[in-house]
Amino acid sequence: MANNSDIKRRDFVKTAGAVGAAAAAAARIQGAPAIQKVKAANNQVQYGMIGTGGRGQYLLRHLNSIDGGRCLAVCDIYRPNLEAAIKTSKDKPKGYLDYRELLARTDIDAVLIAVPLYLHFPITRDALLAGKHVFCEKSLVFKPEEVHALRALASSRPKQVLQVGLQRRYSKFYQTAKQMIEKGMLGNVTHVYAQWHRNPGWRMRQSPDPKRQREWNWRLFREFSGGLTAELASHQIDVATWMFGAEPEFVVGVGSLDTMKDGRDVYDNIQLIFNYPGGRKLMYSAISTNKHLSLFQGTRTEFGEVIMGTEGTIEITVGTDDEPAIGLWFYEPGPPKVEKAAGVKEKPVIAGATLATTGRGQIGLPILFERDLVTGKESFLARELKYARLWLYKRGIMVPEEDRNPVDVELDEFFQCCRTGARPKADLQVGLADSTAVILSNLAMDEGRRVYFSEIEKMGRTPEAKGRKA
Repeated sequence: MANNSDIKRRDFVKTAGAVGAAAAAAARIQGAPAIQKVKAANNQVQYGMIGTGGRGQYLLRHLNSIDGGRCLAVCDIYRPNLEAAIKTSKDKPKGYLDYRELLARTDIDAVLIAVPLYLHFPITRDALLAGKHVFCEKSLVFKPEEVHALRALASSRPKQVLQVGLQRRYSKFYQTAKQMIEKGMLGNVTHVYAQWHRNPGWRMRQSPDPKRQREWNWRLFREFSGGLTAELASHQIDVATWMFGAEPEFVVGVGSLDTMKDGRDVYDNIQLIFNYPGGRKLMYSAISTNKHLSLFQGTRTEFGEVIMGTEGTIEITVGTDDEPAIGLWFYEPGPPKVEKAAGVKEKPVIAGATLATTGRGQIGLPILFERDLVTGKESFLARELKYARLWLYKRGIMVPEEDRNPVDVELDEFFQCCRTGARPKADLQVGLADSTAVILSNLAMDEGRRVYFSEIEKMGRTPEAKGRKA
């Protein structure tokens, strides 16, 4: 059983480091711990949840509807969150205050990690060393040295699944947008715009323990958090990287703390520009003073992305538990070809005349899933139903909806990968690329300069490691 007294977070980190070092030493002497084999009845993955605050409890509610896993244990250092998680899970798991006790259980195949960012790496490391499959919420790691350490550790344990919580990768809308790009339906995709605007955004909360005020508000302090870039932008940077099919070359940005003067030290507004190969760019904005979103005819607020190509545009946003995802496609016709008639004198150009010739806007067409496309192989009734849906979509009477929440899809895939050894869509490479973007974006804003992504290879390495790399 767990100790009755809560573990202090700083002690939590220290003991995490100690147990990691001890486990690594034991692995060298005795061989690595055996990877947990999925052996429960009905081939269910038996898992534990580490971190049962707001996000952890949210995941548990979704996990209740997924048959592929069974929750045996939950862990949190704050007892009210721990007790709430036990009540939330349909499996009525055992509760722990010390995550090491959870990892020591040999009947647990996998762990899901939803702790504050600064604890992601130590707990992920210890879980891998304990032979567990790991699902970790974004951003996967916090510091440059953790990028290198986790890459090395995970690469040495290829039979263990490591998945990061970037749920847009599991949305049918975003998957369809990627397919449209690959088919050339948007032409040459050159720019992505993304925003996550809130009003007021994060507020400073009063901690039950006044001595731990900073840790209770961990998102607001740099010693624990990557700020807006890690907590919000990371999702949308990943979207751009996915859609472009490449990682950024450099980033520039401006961030400042202008409004939320409550003792925090993270920025309350950020503006970033990422340059990708071929001059393609992601333009990103996150603010805390206004939540307007000038997409989707004003039907949604806060967050969304615009994918712009030479022949079309997609406006897209992920759904929530209460709101559906949206994907709209705007066709961009080329300029009309006009042939000059013989003997006709060309009219002089009038300054400002282009303002009158920009062309009319259009209503976006909904992104269609494969199930909505008419292939000619359907039965008469199935084909007529598709035509009817298309008619309703075009007139805005009905919109396509995902049959499953992407959060459910990502969790279900995690369990499937644990059983089969398959590689998840949001794997180690995706997670580390996203974390690297967060780390370097914050550096660009702090130092007021262009930061190249190649710089990560020299950051966070000891002199010995640099020598080995060279």
